[in-house]
Amino acid sequence: MAGAARADNSGDLVLSSLTKRFGAFTAVDDVDLRIPQGSFFALLGPSGCGKTTTLRMVAGLEQPTAGEVRIGAHDITYDKPYRRPVNTVFQSYALFPHLSVRENVAFGLKRRRSSQVDKLVADVLELTELQALAARKPGQLSGGQQQRVALARAIVNKPAVLLLDEPLGALDLKLRRQMQVELKRIQTEVGLTFVHVTHDQEEAMTMADTIAVMNAGRIEQLGAPAELYENPATTFTANFLGQSNLIRATVRDRQPDSATVALPSGTLRVPASRLPAGIDDVWVGVRPEKISVESEPTGPSGASNRIAGLVVTDASFMGVSTQYLVRTPWGQELMVFEQNRGRAAIHRPGDKVSLSFSAEHTFALDAGQDVEAGIDLDETPS
Repeated sequence: MAGAARADNSGDLVLSSLTKRFGAFTAVDDVDLRIPQGSFFALLGPSGCGKTTTLRMVAGLEQPTAGEVRIGAHDITYDKPYRRPVNTVFQSYALFPHLSVRENVAFGLKRRRSSQVDKLVADVLELTELQALAARKPGQLSGGQQQRVALARAIVNKPAVLLLDEPLGALDLKLRRQMQVELKRIQTEVGLTFVHVTHDQEEAMTMADTIAVMNAGRIEQLGAPAELYENPATTFTANFLGQSNLIRATVRDRQPDSATVALPSGTLRVPASRLPAGIDDVWVGVRPEKISVESEPTGPSGASNRIAGLVVTDASFMGVSTQYLVRTPWGQELMVFEQNRGRAAIHRPGDKVSLSFSAEHTFALDAGQDVEAGIDLDETPS
């Protein structure tokens, strides 16, 4: 019985050497992951990176070419979907239009002949704040309300793992952000393992305890949102997870705590912990919001890193911040996001400026990597 399988399975979700090929194309390439029980985990990546195929193998909707899927001690690699302690919430909701909210949520419990249908449904309707809508049909609900019904229907079955396949993709921006907060609250309260597939970087960073950035079927980098953002290990992660300014540089004068890197014009300091070992040709990076724009000429700066002799080429007022493009003496354009605190005039195109930022906010990556990796990728869910 599926119910018995659900009751017996708990523990970490483990993917071992998981591979999926479609003919000559490798969609998922030897992926190893351990997703801790009770965590909120995100698979983040662009279209075609393999994240949805990975999710479908966990759900049993695709059979792996090689590798293994386990939950706790139980190998579920070749179990039928209905035999797995797993439920999936799709972007399309997949609700029964002729059933009420309460009936939709109760559907799986009734099929399993649960003896506590009314109590379990009442509890999950309260958790998802759907009590007042229990008698309505899906066609009478907003997109966000339908998404909560789909979530309630999955949670009420108490799966070991809940899979979320781009669940917020059909919602408008404001509602999507509200649902991000709601999803995280619900996950925290029920304590289930959530595995969330998304191409939206903000969505992943808002909700997930851990993010796996996927690229071309492989895990590019794995870690907590802040760690990935502040310490990208590759140009793909630096560009895909937020935005980065990457400048070609050469390492000079390595010291125990930091090193000097030579730009096409001028130098910067980079912490030793943020330099690739044994590599002198690097991309030196800094996030746009870490930079301050100062009018030229200026006196000594309190910041340890400065790039002088730049010209503003574009200034866009965004409300909470102003976004600048500035051209360096060597012709490269850098991006700056400066928070609008009302204390400084907005620079205009043509203004001569310098940029300053802390050495602690500066990182370096192997220049053998493609500087444009992760930029302008199709954000169609996959």
